[in-house]
Amino acid sequence: MKQAKDIHESIRWQDMTPGCEIYEGGTSLLTRTGEWRVVTPQWLKDKCKQCLLCTPFCPDSAIPVRDSRRQDFDYDHCKGCGICAKVCPFSAIEFKEEV
Repeated sequence: MKQAKDIHESIRWQDMTPGCEIYEGGTSLLTRTGEWRVVTPQWLKDKCKQCLLCTPFCPDSAIPVRDSRRQDFDYDHCKGCGICAKVCPFSAIEFKEEV
């Protein structure tokens, strides 16, 4: 425990980066942010036409695509913002409250 304290005390405040600033894109992939959700997207496969319009609009890259086909949500990273459902022309995405 003493070693960790010594390390933290050796860092000068001038050398620390300011909080709440984004220095590069795609940082959400490094952190599992899905637990922030209050609503969960549900992919309705039978309504989906694989237009892939939802994927570029997802700010967290939480809609994976393999072999040119959309896959189910990456719930580790989806924050439940709802953008994907708004852009889906086939109403293939619904949202349910978290339980």
